[in-house]
Amino acid sequence: MGTKKFTILHSNDMHGDFLAEVQGKGGKLIGGLALLSGYINKVRQEEENVLYVISGDIVQGSLIDAEYKGISTMEIMNYLAPDVVSLGNHEFDYGLPHLLFLEKMANFPIVNANLYIRKYNKRLMQPYIILNQAGFDILFTGILTEKVMDSLKQDSLISSFVTLQEASLEVGKITNVYKNDDIDLTILLTHIGFESDIELAKMLRPEWGIDIIIGGHSHTILDKPRVVNNVLIVQAGVGSDQIGRFDIVVDDDTNSIVEYKWQLIPIDEDLAEPDQMLQDYIVKFQSEIDRKYNTVICKLAIKLTHPQREQETSLGNLVADAFGEVAACDVVLVGSGSIRRNELGPLVTLKDLRSCFPYDDTLTRYTITGAQLKKVFSYIMRPENRNSEGECYQVNTNVKAVYRDVTRKLVSLQISCKKVRNDRMYTICFQGYHFNNAPANLNLTQEELLQAGNSKVITTSAKEVLEEYLRNHQNIKRKIEGRLTYYTTSDA
Repeated sequence: MGTKKFTILHSNDMHGDFLAEVQGKGGKLIGGLALLSGYINKVRQEEENVLYVISGDIVQGSLIDAEYKGISTMEIMNYLAPDVVSLGNHEFDYGLPHLLFLEKMANFPIVNANLYIRKYNKRLMQPYIILNQAGFDILFTGILTEKVMDSLKQDSLISSFVTLQEASLEVGKITNVYKNDDIDLTILLTHIGFESDIELAKMLRPEWGIDIIIGGHSHTILDKPRVVNNVLIVQAGVGSDQIGRFDIVVDDDTNSIVEYKWQLIPIDEDLAEPDQMLQDYIVKFQSEIDRKYNTVICKLAIKLTHPQREQETSLGNLVADAFGEVAACDVVLVGSGSIRRNELGPLVTLKDLRSCFPYDDTLTRYTITGAQLKKVFSYIMRPENRNSEGECYQVNTNVKAVYRDVTRKLVSLQISCKKVRNDRMYTICFQGYHFNNAPANLNLTQEELLQAGNSKVITTSAKEVLEEYLRNHQNIKRKIEGRLTYYTTSDA
């Protein structure tokens, strides 16, 4: 048959980013699914062999998604019509039974190779799919981040091959059984983060014939693919502001890519006409959200921002202080990833707040020793936790922690301007999610957190606490004040 050209468009971590935004001095429309769909439609008209794939996390992150628990997202995605989608960790945010319901709604295949029903050793999802395009067979399979297990710790029925080594063996199992001479191209859709994609690629045996890894989870922006072990590794940032595009030539005789070009393409109004029918479809949901949530909660003195979850942010400080006031504790830890917007205010509506902090959970106060508290901060502030794949935190105003990267040590930890003493007891508060995953995220076991015996549930709804705090604190402001300080190798 010879060679054939294919165009593969790909997204990841869309997180309910449905609507375009006006950005820049010229007021240009950026992103949004209507513009994204318009570009995909244009490419499908211009090119012969086009596939559009998504590497996880299509749900969670917008009020439209949260209000309908992903049902609205799945309806919108059915309109967008991807050819294949893999699971991300946020697909489990509404619970495993609801995910299975959403999967039944989908008019497109959702693949995952390494998530199992433990008792029966059965895969939870369709492990792979082979798409025939222009007489060529293209095999897709999916691998999920270890973080999915965070959401399923309470579910003893579900297990996963979660280490990279085990994940690579699952890829090998799929390719060994289903990859024959008729498979011309093999693509792995992952949701494990870019650095883990690199490590995974090193483990893949050449005989398995993996050609491309299209990843997600770390929201990585690239200017060109990373090539590891002859595998092309790409990712397309986050949201709908850009899309990845591969133009490749595949040889049917050697089942290999003989030529490729990859681009990360910004989505804006100059690129293509918006898909008006999809826009109208989204507006139906948005109108209902606006009617229900466009009430004013408060006005902040200044706009607060959360540009990077690995660092202290002014918006993160506000959320941590709100929780700290109701918890009356020494230390509050707020997962940076639970703050889903880059900025908030000055005017804050209920819609803004729910979009910013969509997750609801308990807040519980625990008592631990100063030595254990130092152990927590030494762990969460270490460099490898700040690589866009780790679990980072925002802290309340009582805390001042300093970490030096070159020595990999916590330099100092103060609570209310006093050095933490190893033998003294301190109270710490965080959400139930972080208690469930304390060994992996905090380097403490649940038993250690409960050892003092006086833990207390402060509230069953962190979301309601934040809302009431803002209603009763008008014109407040926060700034970055050195709650978390990192000395790098270039620091004095």
